[in-house]
Amino acid sequence: MGDLIPLFPLGSPLFPGIVLPLHVFEPRYRALVRDLQALPEGSGRRFFGVVAIRQGWEVERVAPAEALYDVGCSAVVQAVRPQPDGGFGVVTVGGDRFRLLEVVVGEDPPYLQAEVEWLSEEEAAEEAAGDQEEVLNSPAAGGSGLDEGLVREVASGSLDVLHRGVGGLFTRYVTAVAGLQAGLGQDEAGEAAAELAESDLDPTGVGALLQAVGDDPRALSYLVASAALLTTEDRQALLAESATRRRLVAESRMLRRELTLLESVGAVPVPLHQFAGPSSLN
Repeated sequence: MGDLIPLFPLGSPLFPGIVLPLHVFEPRYRALVRDLQALPEGSGRRFFGVVAIRQGWEVERVAPAEALYDVGCSAVVQAVRPQPDGGFGVVTVGGDRFRLLEVVVGEDPPYLQAEVEWLSEEEAAEEAAGDQEEVLNSPAAGGSGLDEGLVREVASGSLDVLHRGVGGLFTRYVTAVAGLQAGLGQDEAGEAAAELAESDLDPTGVGALLQAVGDDPRALSYLVASAALLTTEDRQALLAESATRRRLVAESRMLRRELTLLESVGAVPVPLHQFAGPSSLN
């Protein structure tokens, strides 16, 4: 048996540490908010699970377990503001990742619930240790007399290198999108992205975002996953990845792919304001 939690399906996944504002107007989700408000403040249960809906699927017309992705993230309620129409303005922040075990549909409560198992994160030290073991056990290392201390240092530093690399790519990407949105040509947008990436200017706000996550590779990985204009499938794959290093590697590949598309097509699929993060009407 897993932990039974309320479920809130959305069009895009939520990531740990990312702010998610919601306008709750549907009756069953109003009931969910009221139920959460009735819980004691110190109970640690004022949250619900956010899961993404598979593209082209409608939860009401098919079995929810088939319409939903199996990995989601808890949304911890930070503030609730009642609205004149009886709905609620709710501000949440992404908490912990989970995997769906079983979706529970009923009339009381009227909203979906799910039995879930909570997913752990692979810490940077564990990932570095895995890198070290991989290097030492590789065929190229056999009999080469590699110094374990040196290998350990290189493995530990690989995460820092990835962190800086993805941060730089993200800066270029956001700047290129902003340039195209402003009506610049492909070449001009590319040049602007390169220049701003090397300057102290921050017209897109990406510098402030990167400063907010600081030297935390995990926080950066979730910022990029939530803010870049990726498909739901790409975002879901990043959410399901438990290792920060592997998540950053995937994001490096995705950002390079998206930059290539921006340069060749010279257009962006959605408005730039979506860089503010995921939000949805239920």
